Amino acid sequence: MNIPSRPPALWSSWLLVLGTSVMIFGLALVLAPGLAREGFSLLVYADAHRISNFGAEAVAYVSLVHAVLGAVMTGWGVVLLFTIRGLFSRGVRLGWQIVAASVAAWFIPDTAFSLWSGFWQNAVLNLILLVLFAVPLAATYRYFHETRA
Repeated sequence: MNIPSRPPALWSSWLLVLGTSVMIFGLALVLAPGLAREGFSLLVYADAHRISNFGAEAVAYVSLVHAVLGAVMTGWGVVLLFTIRGLFSRGVRLGWQIVAASVAAWFIPDTAFSLWSGFWQNAVLNLILLVLFAVPLAATYRYFHETRA
């Protein structure tokens, strides 16, 4: 019978901070649309007010897109928190797989489209977040994938 061994608490804690950060960032996109617009405008155009100059209809649509993105990120953060506190922290392989697969499912299309559409700045942010997830996932790989008796 295989008995799961728990990964070191450091890595579970690290991932809990990341999941919480994803959720908080998502909520900020929903609850602070002006700040979100200015932040992305600064990131992409090096001008915090450039998006605000697109016109009222375009600004309203950008705000909608940020809110929808924020809601999805909030949901992803909640799932990450439950998965990490439950399955991952107990050493259940499915927990590791859920975290790794969800990160890959976000990173690949988001980064590919960001690069394809010329918004490399978003791809750089994605890469930073990917590395932050990859460190604990790589560090715990053996806890979840070695045969244990």
